[in-house]
Amino acid sequence: MAFLVAIEGIDGSGKGTQANRLVAALRDAGVQTETMQFPRYAATNFGRAIGDFLNGRFGQLGDVHPQLAAVLYAGDRFESRSALEQMMATNDVVVLDRYVGSNLAHQAAKLDGEERSQLIDWIERVEFDVFGLPKANANILIDMSSDWSRELVSRKAARDYTDREADLQEADTSYMERVRGCYQQIAAGRPDWHVVPGLSQSGELRQINEVGDQILQMVMQLNQPN
Repeated sequence: MAFLVAIEGIDGSGKGTQANRLVAALRDAGVQTETMQFPRYAATNFGRAIGDFLNGRFGQLGDVHPQLAAVLYAGDRFESRSALEQMMATNDVVVLDRYVGSNLAHQAAKLDGEERSQLIDWIERVEFDVFGLPKANANILIDMSSDWSRELVSRKAARDYTDREADLQEADTSYMERVRGCYQQIAAGRPDWHVVPGLSQSGELRQINEVGDQILQMVMQLNQPN
């Protein structure tokens, strides 16, 4: 089966850009590579429901308990499992733009302390044990500040699931900062998580190719045969 890489980070951190760059670079190196992006807003029933959620159909962000919201995202991946497994069976590397880590960080960010830890455990049981999704071999977190996140989201092209400049999550800078903190907490305690700074030490954006080169080098090293 393929080496499974998940590119993670808060909204606007460059996940999609870097996932596409990584795929192109691996293919140029002769590595059979495919990619998938989550959520799959137009491709699954749960994905369409996620679009409704992010557009406010079910209320504001805090109106839906995070455990219930987590089921939408997990369900989107469950509907996509056979397509993902087919990709993994026919490629050397599969690159994911968001995966289970996004569900952990975004939903657990709405809680604190023991409730946060319990929700993280519950989501992982649902995604991996109940829904049988494969675990990523490497989760790469592009660490980005919430201030830059909001700026970069405003530069995005139109998306197929919303006609807004920013969806409910993207528009809430304080929520994005909590998500960032949750990502950092998860990454700090797990050997399969690796952090790539999106900003320089002076707080400016790093060059896209600089971040991409670091991610490529990381994946090539992690995917070395034992």
